[in-house]
Amino acid sequence: MKNKKIIRHQYILVFVLMIVTLFYNCEIQDDFSYTKSNSNAELGITAWEYIQKHDSLNLLEEAILITNTQSFYDSGADKTFIAPTNEAFEKYLQDNSYESLSEVPVPILRNVLKYHIVNAYVSFDDPDLMERNNPLPYTTENGQTIYLSHNSQFTGIVNEGTSKQWEIVTSNLKSTTGVIHVLSSIVYFSALTTSNNEPDPSVTMDTIFPIHDTYVNGGSQSGRNFGTDVLIKVKNVSGNGLYDRKGFLMFDLNQLSQEGVIIDFKLELPIKFTHGKEVDFNVYEVKDTLWSELSLTFDNATFPTEDPIASITTAKLSSFEFDLIDYYKNLSHNGKVSFMLDGESGSNETDEFYSKENVLGFNPPMLIARLSSKNSVLVTEANTGFSVDSGETFAFDNNVLRVTGSAPEDITFTIEQAPEYGWLVRGASILQTGDTFTQEDIDVKNLIFISNGSGSSDIIVLSAADKVGATVDSFDVNITIQ
Repeated sequence: MKNKKIIRHQYILVFVLMIVTLFYNCEIQDDFSYTKSNSNAELGITAWEYIQKHDSLNLLEEAILITNTQSFYDSGADKTFIAPTNEAFEKYLQDNSYESLSEVPVPILRNVLKYHIVNAYVSFDDPDLMERNNPLPYTTENGQTIYLSHNSQFTGIVNEGTSKQWEIVTSNLKSTTGVIHVLSSIVYFSALTTSNNEPDPSVTMDTIFPIHDTYVNGGSQSGRNFGTDVLIKVKNVSGNGLYDRKGFLMFDLNQLSQEGVIIDFKLELPIKFTHGKEVDFNVYEVKDTLWSELSLTFDNATFPTEDPIASITTAKLSSFEFDLIDYYKNLSHNGKVSFMLDGESGSNETDEFYSKENVLGFNPPMLIARLSSKNSVLVTEANTGFSVDSGETFAFDNNVLRVTGSAPEDITFTIEQAPEYGWLVRGASILQTGDTFTQEDIDVKNLIFISNGSGSSDIIVLSAADKVGATVDSFDVNITIQ
């Protein structure tokens, strides 16, 4: 018995030592302290030399060589380098259907790298940056804005407060040419989340809640009803197995009581839990509006056969929001509508939302309409055209192109003719003829033109409209390529 006790104590001691070791070894670094530490010491080499020395940055090194941008990393001393890992580039290539970096057009790849170079020295151990979750704007080498901040654990964050943000995995590596922050994603700028600082008295909000909400479960629970559950659970493993769950919602649009033209229409799902794996989450229209939450099961549910009407990429958020304005505009009635919620096929992500049965005071799913009662007139205040060096990038702002008469986020430009000698890019998307962007995208420099290195002049043909119905006929934006 004594030997067993000794052995048990030995196991406990080993377990404690393992936990302590794991705690110290799993710390990314102690860069975030405000006192000098070994990991916070100067590297004594340039950023370019540091990149060359680390296998995890091999693809960044290759991208720099392809784009001939070594000089940014090898000279000066007052820059910040956001260094994507091999994992980041591999995901970028996969997402954009490239087999290798050599297939990416050089101007586009160069623009990607230049957005990751900040024209300021930003180290998160700087006492001036003590305030947490305070994103500060900085200008990057491609002329756009990047926001840098940190959370309460001093983990660095890129573009906090915008439509898409990323956490840095290793920070404050101080080279002789600037500070380096390593992360496992390619980052890009996305427009700030819209917030109207000055309420427009002509705009009203209308919110309605489900008349039925539930979920169904596959496998051995396919005949069970969950209509009284306080949660709506969604998970896609195999599609119809024991762990597969799909959410169902029904709304009555006759409950919308405010008057005016609906200019925004969204579905909001307050979240109880999500893995936030950055996978697709889809909303489908369900033709059947006769089901009841107290009788619906996997066995008797009508499943949609058409493509989703809205999709998002999941993340650790307080709610998922889906833009349904196009769906609403195509409706032929204002009666009952029914939706199914489903995760990306095989993603195995758990997502749970509060149902209308929850008694804790949390909001259930809701349809939110934004309505306008005014008659607007759009006016083109600026259209100067612009110049760009061959093979380089130009970031739009409202000194170059500005249409007024409605809120910037409500003014949409449609590309009637895309440029011949380059690409229009918003966020991470290359825009084509027929695609759209907003005045807000222009105002916050979320729209750029990348020259492909050819031609001496180019044009972009645009039209504009707001959500109430005011329009601007097609017009040219002239480009001089130098």
